[in-house]
Amino acid sequence: MQLMEDKILAEGKVLPGGILKVGSFLNQQIDTVFLSQIGEEMARLYRDAQVTKILTIESSGIAIAVAAGMKLGVPVVFAKKHKSSNVDGSTYTAVVHSYTHNTDYTIVVSSDYLQAGDRVLLVDDFLANGKALQGLTHLVHCAGATLVGAAIAVEKGFQGGGDALRAQGVRVESLAVIDSMSDSSITFR
Repeated sequence: MQLMEDKILAEGKVLPGGILKVGSFLNQQIDTVFLSQIGEEMARLYRDAQVTKILTIESSGIAIAVAAGMKLGVPVVFAKKHKSSNVDGSTYTAVVHSYTHNTDYTIVVSSDYLQAGDRVLLVDDFLANGKALQGLTHLVHCAGATLVGAAIAVEKGFQGGGDALRAQGVRVESLAVIDSMSDSSITFR
């Protein structure tokens, strides 16, 4: 998606440790017009996949998932990073390592919201090493649901997570794939 690449070049900032800051339009402050365009593109890519649910992980992926869900007309479920008192009954869990925060989370989804028969699209803001998507994939399999693919706003191709998922047969569609980045440049695939 050329619009995503242009937005990253205009407003993104590379931080030490291989972090791409896009807080001005995608994470902390959300450009709602651009968000709608992201949702439309993700819906276009997966319109033929008969998606019945979108699954993401809190918190940065929620807005993007909702935009895609609105365009596809399907519910959005998000995995919580910690089991809280409002998550009761049967649940699916997976341990996920966060590259950005360098910590492990046990993500959880109630079995009320993810079930056999669902055709699930994973949506997230970033794909780096793929740990979050692997955790979400595990939840889909635990539910007996069908994974139809993953829609990602920004993939850091140089970190290999997308390639690993594709090698496992997962359809991954990223709106921008970064092959390399430094303080002074970003190269897209």
